[in-house]
Amino acid sequence: MSENAARFGPVSWRRRALELAAIITSILLSFFLEDLRQENEEIEKKDELVQDLAIVVSEDLRQIEALRATLEASLSCIATLQDDIAARHENLGDLNALETLLCVEVGHSFFPQDGVYEQMVATGALELIDNNELKTQLLEVFTHLKDRNYATSTEIDSFNITFRNAVLTNFRIRFSYDSDDGVFYGSRKIEGQEFNYDYYMSNDFFGLLSQGSFYANMYLRQLSDISAGYHAVGELAQLELVGS
Repeated sequence: MSENAARFGPVSWRRRALELAAIITSILLSFFLEDLRQENEEIEKKDELVQDLAIVVSEDLRQIEALRATLEASLSCIATLQDDIAARHENLGDLNALETLLCVEVGHSFFPQDGVYEQMVATGALELIDNNELKTQLLEVFTHLKDRNYATSTEIDSFNITFRNAVLTNFRIRFSYDSDDGVFYGSRKIEGQEFNYDYYMSNDFFGLLSQGSFYANMYLRQLSDISAGYHAVGELAQLELVGS
């Protein structure tokens, strides 16, 4: 047998085929391992974002509870004022009435921390979530409920401007302001006042109080819906982390 025949005989071709197959397998395996590494990194990033989401949910729920307390206190103050008006201003002194009036805070809004959710959407981490119910709740909380909250807050803010203007225009009130006190925007203390009995007893003022009560109750109901959504997201986020 010639040297060329020996070099390219059946055994040589089989060896070369095996070497070629080994090279192709090695390349494919390296692609597979790289894809697996990237997938694991994406899952780890998703889990980190879900953990951050759970923290944000807890913080936002505390914000909601503080806001609910403010609105409930406002409703109590409105009821006290309307009872006093019904009693021809016999229940409260002038100063007490104005202090009660200043406790009416229906213009505070809930501001959701949606940065983590937006990052999940931008990085594709949302699609890596295994729990479909969590995906659904996230969409509900950070799209539908968020839009509802914005629309309602905008309407209430507009009313609150009208309410504050009416109060400060018709009652001469001078107060000091402590920006570091209070849950949201600080606290006020009346330093001087001039009570306007006629406006206090007017239908306009009573109507503003009733409208404030309406908005406070309406927003409390909406906050209950938002709170329920956040509780569901928090529980489902924990399940997602346990299953990862």
